[in-house]
Amino acid sequence: MTQEMVIAIAEQAIWIVLIVSGPLLLIALVVGLMVSIFQATTSIQEQTLAFVPKIIAVLVAIIFFGPWMISQMTSYVYDILNNLDRYIG
Repeated sequence: MTQEMVIAIAEQAIWIVLIVSGPLLLIALVVGLMVSIFQATTSIQEQTLAFVPKIIAVLVAIIFFGPWMISQMTSYVYDILNNLDRYIG
């Protein structure tokens, strides 16, 4: 296994992590921003108000994006396991 192969595998793994976690992080960011704007305009300083909508939004996003996320991860694992003899030998 050459250094280029190790770097390519690590690069692909980081890319998969970014692609899979990106939609959830983006949704949490948007919902958090909307809640923060709402809190600033209404002067409500309840701390749980910031977390509950984000948790609900991320759970709904997992339901929506879950099959796509799993397919991305399984295709990466399938690629790794399919080429395992090339990586070891």
